[in-house]
Amino acid sequence: MSTRILIADDQDDVRIGFRLILDAQPDMTVVGEAADGLKAVELARHLRPDVVLADIRMPGLDGLEVTRLLSGETKVIVVTTFDLDEYVHTALRDGASGFLLKRSGPTLLIEAVRAAMAGDALISPQVTVRLLRHLRAPSAPAPDPLTAREREIARLVAHGRTNAAIADELFISAGTVKTHLANIQRKIGAANRVGIAAWAWSSGAA
Repeated sequence: MSTRILIADDQDDVRIGFRLILDAQPDMTVVGEAADGLKAVELARHLRPDVVLADIRMPGLDGLEVTRLLSGETKVIVVTTFDLDEYVHTALRDGASGFLLKRSGPTLLIEAVRAAMAGDALISPQVTVRLLRHLRAPSAPAPDPLTAREREIARLVAHGRTNAAIADELFISAGTVKTHLANIQRKIGAANRVGIAAWAWSSGAA
């Protein structure tokens, strides 16, 4: 079944470019476009897309507010020109299923959508380690609620490993990885695997 995508960006050429890239994929369909954040939220709740691509700087509501409002309803991938730590941190905290720089190119855009649909999350390589390292808390870390195996999996998530890669590295099944991830999310209150990565870096587990 085709992944249904809503594109929210105030630049016509960006929306056109993204639509051309995504509609060319056999498993993806762009079902709508919005030029501002208010319209993006309205269309998302009307069209019920699987994934929303949301630019950060839009009229009305910005992409971070769109992410917060739609978190739990649909998967939101933040796509932006601006590589600012505060943007990334806010997006991850509010449940984004990925954070992508526009200059990352079409291949990463496609991968980000597929990762979101698979329950993974993709962050542009240019920002991943730098951003997450900045989340390290300077004070003494809080008590660690995870088991040794859960901590190991959280560390691998923080370094960008997919479920399949974690399973291969630890010689366990992909189903076991998913079970561990669900337990980790519950214990640390993370919305998704991006939240797990942020927790791992901020707690020193990474």
